[in-house]
Amino acid sequence: MTLLDHVPAAPAETAGDGGRALVRALHALVRAEAGAEAQAAGVEAADLEQSVWLKLLERRPGPGVPVDRARWVRAAVRAEARVARRRIRRERAYTAGEPPGDWTDCPERIAVGADERRALRTAVSRLPGRCPRLLEAMLAPHDPTYREIAGELGMSQGSLGPMRSRCLGCLRRMLAAEVAAPELRGMER
Repeated sequence: MTLLDHVPAAPAETAGDGGRALVRALHALVRAEAGAEAQAAGVEAADLEQSVWLKLLERRPGPGVPVDRARWVRAAVRAEARVARRRIRRERAYTAGEPPGDWTDCPERIAVGADERRALRTAVSRLPGRCPRLLEAMLAPHDPTYREIAGELGMSQGSLGPMRSRCLGCLRRMLAAEVAAPELRGMER
């Protein structure tokens, strides 16, 4: 939508018309120039036309109205097309597997991660038997080895693997019961 779409037709040009006469006088020229330059710039003609109207109306009010309007329109359209070409060269689309940015320091990701760790630790603390101590030792931030965990818990290193499997299976069942199962999609039988 251009500025002309908002301007009602007036029979006569007056000095206090707020630029409507200027818009009516230049509308066809701006549209033609924008249409001619848009494809080479890699943008849509309506976007280019809108930026030219904005540039023209930023010059208003007062003596900022160009004397040679046709030359000014051509120069403004070409300048906006150059800006668009530079912008297109700098911007690049994301590829299919590429993440859309560096999210490591994103406050939302930090908050969600903290919430997930809190929920996991709460679930681990509700496990039966020796499972909470074993999984807490495995979740330790200093990343202990099996030998260190076995020494800390007073059990043999060979029994850590099977016990860890049982504890993780119990944790999976507990978390699966807490998370709502997804609804069936499509046709049900």
